[in-house]
Amino acid sequence: MIDTILHSSIRRYSHGKTEYAEDDVIVEQPVSLTVNGKVWLTFMCTPIHLEALAVGFLYNEKIITSAAEIEDVRVCEHHDNVDVWLNRTVTEPTDWRRTSGCTGGYTAAVLEDIHPIPKDQLTLRPEKILALTEGLQGTQDLYKKSGGVHASALAVSNGIILYTEDVGRHNTLDKIAGRMLLEKIAVDHPILLSTGRISSEMLQKAARLRASLLISRTSPTSMSVELAEKLGVTLIGYARGHRFTVYTHPQRVVWE
Repeated sequence: MIDTILHSSIRRYSHGKTEYAEDDVIVEQPVSLTVNGKVWLTFMCTPIHLEALAVGFLYNEKIITSAAEIEDVRVCEHHDNVDVWLNRTVTEPTDWRRTSGCTGGYTAAVLEDIHPIPKDQLTLRPEKILALTEGLQGTQDLYKKSGGVHASALAVSNGIILYTEDVGRHNTLDKIAGRMLLEKIAVDHPILLSTGRISSEMLQKAARLRASLLISRTSPTSMSVELAEKLGVTLIGYARGHRFTVYTHPQRVVWE
């Protein structure tokens, strides 16, 4: 059984009074990625969907292009390493860059290698965008128990298909990518939702997954807005309650 939440003895202060209690905290641990027998890097993550995290990371970094290249994926018994064996030789990138944010990850992806999303006929009414965002909130099982964890979901216009949680917002999109490959899920005009800030790396991953829309409960960065405009992604932030902000390609939102 994998521990994703641990109990912690705490002392709580509220309205001038203190009390001793037990509280739940989300698990964060290092997990190494080993590719064809060589350790490449270490994720800081929540130890669920680790096979998907490893495979999705390799896909989003363009190390692999399909599940057909994967010979085997194994998580060690202590859940601190994922072995991925490919059916071909592969060279580890030498220019890993640290990504932004707490529990950040690594990337070596080159923006010029990401193809823009073609123009499509996908449109959503505002109430559907807000319904999808509310649906994302409903998937946050770990967050409800402990807080301190991000969630992302893959959706189509009529609802959420799959979701995942992790302490790292970047990890959630890698897990989405990995689950799509391992579970053979293919959708036209995918929609991605996230609770995390949309940085340039998050936008890269969304574009790699060919997402027409990327919707977040919080803010984008200036570089993610620039990339979304360039790559044809409709970027929506601050989607919560009865409001949202469209930063790029508003033609996919039906305003009236």
